[in-house]
Amino acid sequence: MKLLFIGDIVGQVGIDCVRAVVPPLIAHESLDLVVANAENAANGSGLTPRQYRQLRQAGVDLITM
Repeated sequence: MKLLFIGDIVGQVGIDCVRAVVPPLIAHESLDLVVANAENAANGSGLTPRQYRQLRQAGVDLITM
């Protein structure tokens, strides 16, 4: 099983980076599970529903807070 854990996503810039990097990485490395810590995605104030959807669409399977 191949696992990718993303340590911390901070702000929209971090989400944009995940959206750009993770999908090709999943394909290239045949990743089975992607876990991301997104407690600071809303500029240090948690995670909005829109940001959650963006991360899930990028291929993140499990989002931790």
